[in-house]
Amino acid sequence: MARSAVDRQMARLREAIHRHNHAYHVADAPQISDAEFDALLRELRELEEAHPEFASIDSPSRRVGGTVAERFEKVRHPEPMLSLGNAFGGADLRAWAERYRKLLPADVRPALVVEPKIDGLTVVLHYHDGVFVRGATRGDGLVGEDVTDNLRTVASVPLRIPVQPGGVVAPPQLVVRGEVYIGRDDFARFNDEQEARGERVYANPRNFAAGSLRQLDSAITAARPLRLLAYQIVATDGAVPATQWEALGWLRDLGFPVCADNYRGTDLEDVATYCEGWAGRRLGLPFDTDGLVVKIDSFELQARLGAVGNAPRWAIAWKFPAEEVVTRLCGITINVGRTGVLKPLAELEPVEVGGVVVRSATLHNQDYIHERDLRIGDRVVVRRAGEVIPQVLRPVPELRTGEERAFVMPVQCPACGEGVARHEGEVDTYCPNGSCPAQLVRLVEYFVSRSAMDIDGFGIRQAEIFVEQGLVRDVADIFSLDAARIEPLEGFGPKRTANLLAAIDAARRQPLARVLAALGIRGVGTVVASALAVAFCSLEALAGADAEALCVVPGVGPTLAANVSEWFASAHNRSVVARLATAGVTVQEAAREQSSGVGPLAGKVFVLTGTLPTLSREVAAERIRAAGGRVTASVSRKTDYLVAGEAAGSKLTKAEELGVRLVDEAGLEALLAAKPPAG
Repeated sequence: MARSAVDRQMARLREAIHRHNHAYHVADAPQISDAEFDALLRELRELEEAHPEFASIDSPSRRVGGTVAERFEKVRHPEPMLSLGNAFGGADLRAWAERYRKLLPADVRPALVVEPKIDGLTVVLHYHDGVFVRGATRGDGLVGEDVTDNLRTVASVPLRIPVQPGGVVAPPQLVVRGEVYIGRDDFARFNDEQEARGERVYANPRNFAAGSLRQLDSAITAARPLRLLAYQIVATDGAVPATQWEALGWLRDLGFPVCADNYRGTDLEDVATYCEGWAGRRLGLPFDTDGLVVKIDSFELQARLGAVGNAPRWAIAWKFPAEEVVTRLCGITINVGRTGVLKPLAELEPVEVGGVVVRSATLHNQDYIHERDLRIGDRVVVRRAGEVIPQVLRPVPELRTGEERAFVMPVQCPACGEGVARHEGEVDTYCPNGSCPAQLVRLVEYFVSRSAMDIDGFGIRQAEIFVEQGLVRDVADIFSLDAARIEPLEGFGPKRTANLLAAIDAARRQPLARVLAALGIRGVGTVVASALAVAFCSLEALAGADAEALCVVPGVGPTLAANVSEWFASAHNRSVVARLATAGVTVQEAAREQSSGVGPLAGKVFVLTGTLPTLSREVAAERIRAAGGRVTASVSRKTDYLVAGEAAGSKLTKAEELGVRLVDEAGLEALLAAKPPAG
């Protein structure tokens, strides 16, 4: 076969296989038999092996996987992948509508689109001249992980668009957001096969999808029955539809799989009624969903409304009521956390809740148990909060037999035997022994985490190995690790060991505020640690401070002051600090001039919450102070601004209740520049 004829034949085969693959996996309307499809694919592979110079990046032969990566590269998204606020019923939906209506002309009543909220892993797909060139996870909303090779193996991800010849013309650049998931039947079948082989069984479809797409060996991903549903145009350099409803149709015409259960309503009450009718209907879907997403249809109105914090004003998630079931509370065990807090854990008679078998649930603290009169042996009502976290709600007293037993918090730590303590006014009981083995692994994990010392390549698995091998007996030992002791360990080698030691060495130069936050003092997070570092400039000075001096620091009250004093009163903890200093870790910084109250933020009080796109909380707090403002740890009526980032939690809720002004990172930058924030 002549060269040009080979090239043309391979192109025809690729086009035919793409078309038949779409018909089978997306349209659910196969046009040829499996044997005929396999014959086409076999012919293409034979030609590719004989003529590799004609191989193509969009070849369907790449779906079998086989690429093995050392790690996932980071990918910055062209636009932030925002998260959503929640509505738990019609009242919340109407309150959301009232908020956006205040920002629109009085006569504008926008149409709304409702889409099932698929329970999988969000992905971002990049196409260049119609060819799939990159795929990434959502990550933190700004930066994700490059999982291109794994996404090529997902049969419903188009490798070239449009799939149908003569279809809608694809723009030169297109970025699409979607969800990778596994269908319920496929998930049950996969778990049955895993169990029969004595291999890992996955807890739920969401974990399965996430774990499958983040395999370093793409051949493993190729063996998993993953699917894609697309739902958003993220970016393009071509003409786009004017509405979300039209965009869904446009994506479908290009060849992307799009959910068939989307709905468009022109009236808010109609949409509320539609959403309320979904609680039972969702069980008939072929995939898991924990709610619906309601969006304003018009892209022009979406752009006008923008976002607040990490959530768009033009969309909201309608969350379904959590399923509740009754099971037996067989026992209560105690877990010891990294700060020594003793957490009661409910041991439950296994029960399925929302498609997941639940065997345990946190009971938070002794007061939580006593306030609900929970007793060992009780029949209890259980649900999955947010359809994720198991939660024991209440007992069923009428089912008691008289054999139930009251729970008593132990007076000694179950891990080390140290006498436990509980401060007046606090709900938690804790072990004060800094050498408690149960605390060590979690403390090491926290110490090396991104929000603390930020040691890349050091996580929970490494913490477990080093503690188990006796290489790390406290966090100061981290800086004594060497290649001779690490390289022989499972999962390590010369390159990985060198990278880890380089990251540990770099951590020695972290600023005092990070070191202080990493120590794991109860209640001392990044904001309080930064304030203490500014006030005292060294761990030695902080160790010698009395309660009065500590309480002068913004964000520090009597309880926090007691926690700090108690931590430094421990001989073990003082030894750790001394050894950190000997290892060259920053334990002292030059005194800095305190804010004079002069600057664009003079007299203003700020609270930081969530993850900002480009600024760490420490940097943001430092810039606020440099501009004359104050940063505190909690929201109150004295707070002027809440700076909200990704995954903002209860502080955002409280700020909204108190009417505190909300700004995102862009708004903060505008304030620092003495300009009014946009929006």
